[in-house]
Amino acid sequence: MDDQTLDSDALRYDGVQSSLPKERGMPPAIDTPVIDIRDLTKTYASGFQALKGVDLQIRRGEIFALLGPNGAGKTTLISIVCGIVNASSGSVQADGHDIVSEFRAARSKIGLVPQELSTDAFETVWATVKFSRGLFGKSPDPAHLERVLRDLSLWDKKDSKIMTLSGGMKRRVLIAKALAHEPQILFLDEPTAGVDVELRHDMWQMVRRLRANGTTIILTTHYIEEAEEMADRIGVINKGELVLVEDKATLMRKLGKKQLTLHLQTPLDRIPEALASYPLELTEDGQALVYTFDVQAQETGIAALLRRLHEHGIDFKDLHSTESSLEEIFVNLVRHGREARA
Repeated sequence: MDDQTLDSDALRYDGVQSSLPKERGMPPAIDTPVIDIRDLTKTYASGFQALKGVDLQIRRGEIFALLGPNGAGKTTLISIVCGIVNASSGSVQADGHDIVSEFRAARSKIGLVPQELSTDAFETVWATVKFSRGLFGKSPDPAHLERVLRDLSLWDKKDSKIMTLSGGMKRRVLIAKALAHEPQILFLDEPTAGVDVELRHDMWQMVRRLRANGTTIILTTHYIEEAEEMADRIGVINKGELVLVEDKATLMRKLGKKQLTLHLQTPLDRIPEALASYPLELTEDGQALVYTFDVQAQETGIAALLRRLHEHGIDFKDLHSTESSLEEIFVNLVRHGREARA
């Protein structure tokens, strides 16, 4: 049973009995990390090392996006924090509670929306959400459950059996189950995979409301534009190693690049030798010059470039600038990591 992925309700029941122990000591300070991961490793029986000494502190009340290619270790990391998989070494605290020695208290703080769709197909939506809340020893609160279902556009489906719902609706039910016990920490593992645009929009609206109410959100996603729009901080994991953790704005400023594209009055066959020292590229049709510059440098070099173009009789009719997207930064980080290992 060590590394077997269990049904989430069965797992929660194992970790949380009908009454939770009272938490000892003072509540954690606001500035302490809500998730504190130290030197975490995971090696499976096959010898595959899924995590390699991961250190990660997640701030209370932030939206943290964990990015990485398939097999990078994202789901393994989440599964260890949530108590589904046992770590080989290292420690994890959730809201001040060790996930091993204080597993009941730790798990009561966490809600998980898994990547795989798995729930009781013959239950109604209302029954399964109500049951999930009860597993954590929470007293009945129909008003809270109604709010959750309405936020997820599930209220009109509350009496429907889950087997009758579409894939997108089933994913909404998983989110409702994870929110039923009012967790302080919410993990979303690929929450919008295979869902329609309208649901994705509704889901991110809900995520913003949860964050505004103090819930910490940790998400993995293949839709990097979502991380770019939603996240406060970005973590990139590859081959079981945390490549970097950075505030989103800082990351894009540090690793991003800007390009100035000058659309020429007269096409060029090649870039003049006199301009060879500039980071210029000529488009295949010869109609435009693309100048790449460092946004952090004190001097971008644009003014000098324009003067040199004028001196050499190269006129342009239009220009525009573009900035790297988070997706381009992510792809470059992963590619450079592979090249370094090679």
